[in-house]
Amino acid sequence: MTSQDQPAAQIAIRRARIGDAASIAGVRIDSWRASYRGLVPDSYLDSLQPEQSVKLWQQVLGASSDAACTFVAEAEGEIIGFASGMTLADSRFGCDAELTAICVLPDEQRRGLGRKLLAHVAATLIGAGATGLMAWVLAKNDGAREFFGALGAEQLFEQTFTWDDGSEIDEVGFVWRQIKA
Repeated sequence: MTSQDQPAAQIAIRRARIGDAASIAGVRIDSWRASYRGLVPDSYLDSLQPEQSVKLWQQVLGASSDAACTFVAEAEGEIIGFASGMTLADSRFGCDAELTAICVLPDEQRRGLGRKLLAHVAATLIGAGATGLMAWVLAKNDGAREFFGALGAEQLFEQTFTWDDGSEIDEVGFVWRQIKA
């Protein structure tokens, strides 16, 4: 039985706290392994360990403000997804804010959680004065491209970057020129 077949658990969207860092790191790893397998080197995905990013997330969450925010989706006391965003000191591609991460556990995807998390981040960034939002997606990540397109983001550009192992990976920039909560 999949999570889509089960009765919906009560899901709360709330501001992330420093104590959520380990859970956020775990959700990121699980969602990356499911979504990016075959898109980035398997050796990288297999080497991901929560301990490596817990300190980073503690710093991010410790500095949280309306200009840099993270929200989590929580069901039955467990974090099942998160999204982060921040305002930019210098506008890029006509945007003054960036969605820096959005991850939902594989079994919880396609239930509207990403949309709800993004809405909370967008509303908070709007409150901090942001008007345009950008996001980066791996070019071959069709699910993410469909997600952003369905939410009205405009695909603006594509660029190549070099991965740690020297392989080249294409990414796509999406923008919402006028973000709405």
